[in-house]
Amino acid sequence: MALAMGICRNMGTRSKVERRLGGNRAALFVYAMEGLENMAFIAMAVSLVTYFFGYMNFNLTKSATTVTNIMGTAFLLALFGGFVSDTYLSRFKTCVLFVSMEILGYGILAVQAHFKQLRPIPCKGAATIQTSQCEAASGGQAAILYTGLYLVALGTGGVKAALPALGADQFDDKDPKEAAQLSSFFNWFLLSLTIGAIVGVTFIVWISTNLSWEWSFTICTISVLFAVIFIIMGKSLYRNNVPKGSPLVRIIQVFVAAFRNRKLQIPENEEELHEILEIKGEDNQEILKRTDQFRFLDRAAIIRSTTDAATAISSGPWSLCTVTQVEETKILIRMLPIICSTIFMNTCLAQLQTFSIQQSTTMNPNIKGFKVPGPSIPVIPLLFMFALIPLYDRIFVPLARRITGISTGIRPLQRVGVGLVLSAISMAVAGVVETHRKSVAIQHEMVDSTEPLPLSLFWLGFQYAIFGAADMFTLVGLLEFFYAESSAGMKSLSTAISWSSVAFGYFTSTVVVEVVNKVSGGWLASNNLNRDKLNYFYWLLSALSVLNFGFYLVCASWYRYKKVEDKQGHPRDTLEMTMV
Repeated sequence: MALAMGICRNMGTRSKVERRLGGNRAALFVYAMEGLENMAFIAMAVSLVTYFFGYMNFNLTKSATTVTNIMGTAFLLALFGGFVSDTYLSRFKTCVLFVSMEILGYGILAVQAHFKQLRPIPCKGAATIQTSQCEAASGGQAAILYTGLYLVALGTGGVKAALPALGADQFDDKDPKEAAQLSSFFNWFLLSLTIGAIVGVTFIVWISTNLSWEWSFTICTISVLFAVIFIIMGKSLYRNNVPKGSPLVRIIQVFVAAFRNRKLQIPENEEELHEILEIKGEDNQEILKRTDQFRFLDRAAIIRSTTDAATAISSGPWSLCTVTQVEETKILIRMLPIICSTIFMNTCLAQLQTFSIQQSTTMNPNIKGFKVPGPSIPVIPLLFMFALIPLYDRIFVPLARRITGISTGIRPLQRVGVGLVLSAISMAVAGVVETHRKSVAIQHEMVDSTEPLPLSLFWLGFQYAIFGAADMFTLVGLLEFFYAESSAGMKSLSTAISWSSVAFGYFTSTVVVEVVNKVSGGWLASNNLNRDKLNYFYWLLSALSVLNFGFYLVCASWYRYKKVEDKQGHPRDTLEMTMV
């Protein structure tokens, strides 16, 4: 009797502990880590051009190209981080591992910035760069530089893949109350990212501009060190996932099994296809219902006959896959057009981080006696997002929820669509602002002058603010969509796919600029914005963004949401899109 009572007490204690796991309290540590980690990364990203040019003696072209490559690589490496998280490590361990690499990278950069012998001899002026008296970093100096930079890129890539998924894991999307909290989590995750970026592009950029790069990189190192401390502090509160093996291997198995069964007739009765129903009882598992797209893949789940079933199953998943495994593969295939249709928006984002920064150098940077550093211009959309995100989450979502009956207010794919429209508007506004800037230069006969125009750089705030809203809608919509739609065994990898859109956007930017220059006869080739036709380029991007939105509508309308069986065996739609 006493033993039974003891067992009951232990079970009761254990259930209370389980109930305390997850939720908003656990998510707070995720917010803290994201804010601190992004503060360091964004501060470094927006000012690296000046570091390469002024301290590593790279020319302007190489400086800009190196920054683009590093940024693109960092977001692309999120795919590797997602693969590691889903295959080998829990999301918590993945965050700790990759952020440790990031700390090491910032530390190497801080050491190089401190010791002059690890850097090339400073140039006296831009005209002397790449001469015998002023050589760019090479050999051991370049090796140290690139080691630090790409350790940072690898670290931040892994964090960006695993951290959003770790935070989202703290909310059960099968519980109506927690499902609404899950949607809010992505909004507040973006807010923490935004707050960190605001501090980075103001405080840390000011330090690198007015004090030293040594202090800047040191503060980045300390910031990321506190980030890993915060994420470890919340360990006892997390709902941790268990890696389920390589999602890429499971996908390849589906194609191999489907090819082997290519001559078999696909049965119309779903029950004739292979499924392991016992996984219902396991934690963090789900059974995906069959969909009608990519029916050729259904052959991977065909049971040849009752007598052959045991043989096929025993021979492994390379001969017979479950319907859930097949649907997991279909989900990834369906996601690819969605992510492809958002790449161009990030190509537009790259222009705001390059050409718009150059525009700011020709405009009046003073506001009430304070000179705004050029790399701090991105604070404009960040401040706009900082104000807009709470309004969206606390006012718009509840109102939209009453109208649509959807816990998220509007569907994630609808949210992405709004962001793409705002992106097109932002580029159109950028063209108008650039036309006005050039007219001021002509009016004051300053076309070839290097002096700032009598026009405040805060005119750029219009295009930045609109694009800030676009980024808020699109980024959160993609993160929420890919997390919700991916299977339980590939949450981190699917989250990483949303970041890969940013990576390909950066890589595509260089190609777009070069192609436009060749086709247009040199809209952007004179190295003088007052003579270039940057306004035409912005309007071209706006027109292409409209065409891209049309392509997105086709992709979003074609998409079929996954269906998951609930505990009673009834199919449940995760989301259902109603695009206009």
